[in-house]
Amino acid sequence: MFQNLQNGDEVVLVTRSRPDGLVKTLHAGTFPAEGAQERNAYPALKDALRVEKNGEEVTIVECFLPPPRLIIFGGGHIAVPLSLMGAMLKFDVTVFDDRPSFAGRTRFPGAAEVICDSFERVAERLTIRKNDYVVIVTRGHRHDQECLRAVLNGEIPRYMGMIGSRRRAAIVRRQMAEEGYAPLMERLHSPIGLPIGAVTPEEIAVSILAEVLQEKRRNPGDLDAGASRDDGKRYADMDVLQWLARAEENGGEGENVAIVTVLSTRGSTPREAGAKMVVLRDGRAVGSIGGGCAEADVTRDAREILRSGGHCFKTVDLTDSAEDDGMMCGGVMEVLIEAVQTGKASA
Repeated sequence: MFQNLQNGDEVVLVTRSRPDGLVKTLHAGTFPAEGAQERNAYPALKDALRVEKNGEEVTIVECFLPPPRLIIFGGGHIAVPLSLMGAMLKFDVTVFDDRPSFAGRTRFPGAAEVICDSFERVAERLTIRKNDYVVIVTRGHRHDQECLRAVLNGEIPRYMGMIGSRRRAAIVRRQMAEEGYAPLMERLHSPIGLPIGAVTPEEIAVSILAEVLQEKRRNPGDLDAGASRDDGKRYADMDVLQWLARAEENGGEGENVAIVTVLSTRGSTPREAGAKMVVLRDGRAVGSIGGGCAEADVTRDAREILRSGGHCFKTVDLTDSAEDDGMMCGGVMEVLIEAVQTGKASA
């Protein structure tokens, strides 16, 4: 499952709870636009998670998108804090530059991929996806436009921004319109970033990422026709899945762990449906479903499930713990706790 997501595929995981245990089915691929037959077959593609109950049988349908990818063209001074902050915000960061001294792992430790190649080969080295976020900050306007052409000739990303003054942005828009890209120029953010008076590379990176996040969290109904529709709630809990994938790659007999999945929420809760957490035998956790006493209580139950095997459903009432701990959240969550062996986990 983790590898499918890394490859850019959407994943639907169907879990059926029956008296004799859990049965899981995985569907992976790039699903067509909403309304197509395949999408109708997986209704959870419209939501992060869907739960259906029929007597003693419970069906849980989870939809995962690949991690949002932040593609940075140009490895200069702005790109360094942009890459670090992007990784902190859980973007899968790719940096592209044509200079070996500016396209190295030591310069971009938080990037998932660093590509050193001519900007003329962008289309050959990268496949732009509709849920990508593209930032163009190369060292020169000629290279900026080379990258922009490569992006516009493929699938249009969720966000594309290019650095430059208002005057330069107007010139680029006019030139690109003359080349036949006029309808797409409305999607270009240039000058790039929110107007916060940024001066330093770090401040400029903040303004760019603020604009990226604003676009990422926009209401789907506000998007232009043809834009990708993603409200930011369907991305996989990649920290958890990555840990499971690493555990599986280690081979051997694997390790028994418990996976906790938030199935539904009511009221104010720290995490939404679909959030995951892995609990190890010694009580350590990977990921979180919100912290506090409620999470500690779930962890105790998860360790008991590890000892006995199987699975259980649990209702977590945060009202009392919120009052005792002075927490802001005080809603109710329903969670699934299941014991798995990491060598067999669907990661």
